[in-house]
This record gives sequence, C-alpha cells and structure tokens, in this order.
Amino acid sequence: MKSDIHPEYKQVIFKDKSANFAVLTRSTIRTTDEMDKWEDGNEYPVVYVDISSASHPFYTGKQQFVDTLGRVEKFRQKFAGKYGKAKKKAAETTEEAPAEAAE
Repeated sequence: MKSDIHPEYKQVIFKDKSANFAVLTRSTIRTTDEMDKWEDGNEYPVVYVDISSASHPFYTGKQQFVDTLGRVEKFRQKFAGKYGKAKKKAAETTEEAPAEAAE
C-alpha cells in the first residue's frame, strides 16, 4: 500500500440532536472544529446527523404502513379492457361484427 494516501481513521461522536442521542465510533469522515466530551472524559470531534436509530420511524415503531392489499385488483378493474389482451380481443370482435352484419 502507498503511504500517505489513506484518510485518517479516528474516533468520532455522531450526534442526533432531535433525539438527544449520540454514539462514539471510529470513522474516516472529515471532522469539524467542534469537539464534545464523551462519557470516558476525553474530547472527540462531533458530526451531527439528521436521522439515527433513535429517531428513525422504522426503529422507533412509529412507521406507518400503507395498505397495499387489493391494489392490484383495483388496478385491474380500473384498466380492464383498455390495454393488452383485452384490448386485442375487443378489436377482433368489432372487426368481425360488421362482416357478419353485411351478410
């Protein structure tokens, strides 16, 4: 490996302000000038995040599920006869009908 081309891998605090949640982990992210004291008494650079596991709806149980039951059937009823095989059958029956009426 070449030397001096890899970013520095150091401890960083990721902080979610909305949920008052923080986690200390190692990262290569470029740090800010802001420092914060962690539980161990040492100061580490802080990176603020918008969403974390403490504020994400999936992890907090506040996620709303959309009822998808019956959506396919509703689509089929809405577009029945307008596209695909149904349209082809409708076209064939209308072509045959005038020929029979002429006889």
